[in-house]
Amino acid sequence: MFTGLIDDVGTIETVHQSAAGRTFRVRCRYTDLRPGESVAVSGACLTVRECGPNWFTAAAIVTTLTRTAMGQWASGTTVNLERALQVGDRLGGHIVQGHVDGLAQVRAVRRDGDAQLVDLTVPADVTDLLVPHGSITVDGVSLTVNDLPATDIVQVALIDYTLRHTTLGALAVGDVVHIEGDVIGKYVRRLAAPYLIPDSVTNAIRND
Repeated sequence: MFTGLIDDVGTIETVHQSAAGRTFRVRCRYTDLRPGESVAVSGACLTVRECGPNWFTAAAIVTTLTRTAMGQWASGTTVNLERALQVGDRLGGHIVQGHVDGLAQVRAVRRDGDAQLVDLTVPADVTDLLVPHGSITVDGVSLTVNDLPATDIVQVALIDYTLRHTTLGALAVGDVVHIEGDVIGKYVRRLAAPYLIPDSVTNAIRND
């Protein structure tokens, strides 16, 4: 479990295929990682395989590769890093599982006063979880939903600290990012599903 508060921006040093999957060696600031520990790498929870002062390796299996952009990661790619939450830590962001729900594409980036607004085209199964001023995770960063300008668009506002301390400061139109919806919304949707009226019935009522 994570909070979405990035504590380091790492760099992919090498990428190679191994029996464990697509394996990344990541340069980081951590000096006390242990094999088996979980690290969120741009929002995707990965297991540390090997590690040393300021580096670790982790592998992505086929399932992970199909749900993320890791297949395009190469030497030099920068990634947001967060170590797993410890009991007693401050929960400054929101509950983040590190389970990427899908990919979103940057549709627009513009400055608005002291914030940078970013519009993202998000998958349909994620839009159902979004509410104004609710939480969403973008490349591992806990963000607040600033606006929902269209059914498939979510807008987030990036403050100066986020721009300077994560990879989101470099976002441009067309970029692809990892998205994780709020886990609380997922459970609410699941529990409410049996009691919701299907769209086909709702449309029929409206037509009558």
